[in-house]
Amino acid sequence: MTAVLFDFSGTLFRVESTDSWLRGTLTDAGLRLAEAEFTAAARALEAVGALPGGGDPARVPEELAEAWVIRDQSAALHRAAYTGLSRQVTLPDPALHEALYDRHMSPAAWSPYPDAVEVLRTLRERGIPVGVVSNIGWDLRPVFREHGLDPYVGAYVLSYEHGIQKPDPRLFATACEALGADPRRTIMVGDDRRADGGATALGCGVHFVDHLPVTDRPDGLRPVLELVG
Repeated sequence: MTAVLFDFSGTLFRVESTDSWLRGTLTDAGLRLAEAEFTAAARALEAVGALPGGGDPARVPEELAEAWVIRDQSAALHRAAYTGLSRQVTLPDPALHEALYDRHMSPAAWSPYPDAVEVLRTLRERGIPVGVVSNIGWDLRPVFREHGLDPYVGAYVLSYEHGIQKPDPRLFATACEALGADPRRTIMVGDDRRADGGATALGCGVHFVDHLPVTDRPDGLRPVLELVG
């Protein structure tokens, strides 16, 4: 293989839990809820899918349906879609909905999977370039820098910067071109069979991992090293 492409959320990194997300945002705002109120609010935010990277909502409100489908094509759409989901839940201060969105973009909200550094470092040692191809509405580069993974990434191809989103093969083609890689000798690693599977249109191989909490997936990325030889 000449290159490996990785998805971001649920593949290399996992966002914090809904409880941690809400508690941190409340603390930063100088607010506190009674434990029962906190638990109810956290479960409600989880149910509507308001935490980006935390899982898809069971139902998207009609007024958000159009933006939801193309949310990863721009920063404005991404924010509007997720804050719209969040606003279905009553919080003690309306400003918290924007604050929640802002928090999820901070490096502290994300943790790399336990084997991510090892796998990326080994790929670098073997001379195999790495790209990150993500459906996202904000710049994730600071997350990689803060957690020490940025030196192993040769190219970031982010949907909102190109106005297209996976499974559109143009996003994968852009990454391969940036790395100087032959798509037919490139593997795309991700957790979404539909979105990440779009790489097969170029002839890329694909490898899927489970979107699990970091504590439940200690070595899900290591098979990639066997695939590249």
